[in-house]
Amino acid sequence: MHRSRFSTLLVDVPRAEAARAVGFWSAALGTGAEPEPGQPQFVSLPGAFPGLVVAVQALEEGQARFHVDVETDDVAAETARLTALGAVEVSAWEGCRTLRAPGGHLLCVIPVHDPAGFAQHATTWT
Repeated sequence: MHRSRFSTLLVDVPRAEAARAVGFWSAALGTGAEPEPGQPQFVSLPGAFPGLVVAVQALEEGQARFHVDVETDDVAAETARLTALGAVEVSAWEGCRTLRAPGGHLLCVIPVHDPAGFAQHATTWT
């Protein structure tokens, strides 16, 4: 048995476009912009969607896209559950797994990073 929840929406942009994207998305969503301490590639947009982390992520390479994070108390079990549903694992890094869902969208399976939100919103899987 494990638990998981959709925790994060990331706006992935080329590094050269990150500042413009942060300005646009913070204005469009009516929120501020807060750099993540120790993680310069991320700028959070707090309050954009209550209960959900929304951030702009600067990428070294790749196309602009959106991707989601699924937060879990068991990365291996959640990865297995999602691959059984049709996702394909494409990479692993720092205890996280990146999957490609049917239809081509990326998602990351990550360890719990917001214990309070996780406790309130996670679904239990058996």
